[in-house]
Amino acid sequence: MYGALCACPQVSARSLACVECGIPAAVSARYETVTVDRVTRVYGATRALAGISLIVHAGQVTSVEGGNGAGKSTLLAVLATLSRPTVGTVTYGNLTAPDDLVEIRRSIGLVGHEAMVYPDLTARESLRLMAVLHEIDAPRECVESALDAAALREFADRPARTLSRGQLQRLSLARAQLHDPALLLFDEPTTGLDAAATSRVEASLARARARGRIIVVVTHDKAFAERVSDVRVTLDRGRILAVDGPRPPT
Repeated sequence: MYGALCACPQVSARSLACVECGIPAAVSARYETVTVDRVTRVYGATRALAGISLIVHAGQVTSVEGGNGAGKSTLLAVLATLSRPTVGTVTYGNLTAPDDLVEIRRSIGLVGHEAMVYPDLTARESLRLMAVLHEIDAPRECVESALDAAALREFADRPARTLSRGQLQRLSLARAQLHDPALLLFDEPTTGLDAAATSRVEASLARARARGRIIVVVTHDKAFAERVSDVRVTLDRGRILAVDGPRPPT
């Protein structure tokens, strides 16, 4: 079972409880790296990824950039275990798929193009459902903490279909981080957002980075990538064209 997650930013990288409110953080698998080793992904006659090797590290934001058809979304799907490599492996610390698939998936939070919530459920109901699915203890306290952290309380009892794009993105961020995942994956998180909403996404990334999470962001927005990324990976036709960033943390 997972512990109840406090979504407050005061939860530290090594803490099992929030120093501010005392609510214990959820416990999912923890690892310091995700290693992509010579991964190729083929769809029919199309080779979406061509022998990619990459290591992403805890406490860093890694952006994945490139033009349409570069392989960005395919790489994210592989990292999310939604697409299996045709050739090659992905290792999450000491965990590998498919042997450790359930544990790996419990350790991942995904923010996609859509909010990935039921349109007729309210924001509060959506988060309660996720708390149950992730077997979080004390789900009510966990959800209320998450609503406050995401500044969603004003909209908590409105159906998701009535929320604006920015409000839905805040709900998606709360949903993806509710179980305190080791690996956070973002697919074009700023699309359709205004400057204020984009700033909230950047703040969320910064908090997750400070807590030692592994963060991978697919984006077309070069200015956004420049602001938030520690490492920038550029893909072209399924291959890594360039890697720009510091040495891995020690």
